[in-house]
Amino acid sequence: MPNGRSDNSYTCDVATYGVPRDNGAMPIETLQHNRITWTNITQPTPEDVDYLREEYPHFHPLDLEDILSTIERPKLDEYDDYLFLVLQFPVWDPIRLFSRPSEVDIFVGSGYVITVHDGKHKPIEQLFRQCQENEGLRDQLMNRGASRVFYAIIDTLVDYLFPMLYKIDAKIRHLEEAIFIENARDVLKELAVVRRDIISMRRIVRPQIEIVENLERIDRAYIREELDVYFGDILDHLNKAIDLIVYHSEIVFGLTDTTNILANLYTNEIMRILTLISVIMLPLTLLSGIYGMNIVVPFQHHPFAFGIVIGIMVLIAAAMLYYFRRRGWL
Repeated sequence: MPNGRSDNSYTCDVATYGVPRDNGAMPIETLQHNRITWTNITQPTPEDVDYLREEYPHFHPLDLEDILSTIERPKLDEYDDYLFLVLQFPVWDPIRLFSRPSEVDIFVGSGYVITVHDGKHKPIEQLFRQCQENEGLRDQLMNRGASRVFYAIIDTLVDYLFPMLYKIDAKIRHLEEAIFIENARDVLKELAVVRRDIISMRRIVRPQIEIVENLERIDRAYIREELDVYFGDILDHLNKAIDLIVYHSEIVFGLTDTTNILANLYTNEIMRILTLISVIMLPLTLLSGIYGMNIVVPFQHHPFAFGIVIGIMVLIAAAMLYYFRRRGWL
């Protein structure tokens, strides 16, 4: 048990350490209940690492270094008395308009769980607050050991994928209806944004499957054996999320092709009209060029020469339009 913690197995202790972050969150919060301690760290700093090194001297130095890095790939490091996981889950970036990966580091051992993240993962923060305020939920999770809390954290993070995927689905449905109504160029831009978000989601979610498969398959002394069924359920949810992402990707590719076809048809229609106008103007330009030459031409000295020439031009244009319509070009 970490230093300075109560050894009363039936009390709930809540403690915070350090100066609040810029977003108002405390850097280190601990929740202890029934000999189980959950430590939640947001926006970790070197001082937080020093705190963990003092409280948990058996942690490997490389794991402590990893929690300060934001570019770690998802992984699972296993030791004799604890697990260290690096997970990544999507967080919506309202400026760049796509889901970017955000790292969650988890230590789990006998009697403790430690979560380290950047404070942008609402599921973790909400679950921690609910355990603080809801005695029933706290008993349900923390009376069954640290592994039950560990499972609940991962399950909550995975479940949060689906509201994000449902939002993507709503965007796709809107674009399906907008294809034949709005400007194709605007629709293509929106499809490109959705497509980039889907690609990012797939890149983030897929690596987590191997980690959860490992948790389901391998038994560990500090993780209850019956939890393999629960981790199997998480694995099913991850596979379902991947299936939804692939499904959305296929739809977006199809909508992009459809929109490109419509845009090409629209462009071809414009080119067709411009070509017909050019063809109609060609003889008129030729006729006006001939009458502009310094030579003798018909009706040159006729008092209504200008009107006659304009009439000839109108007749030529009308005859060409009639011919084009008969051929189905108009």
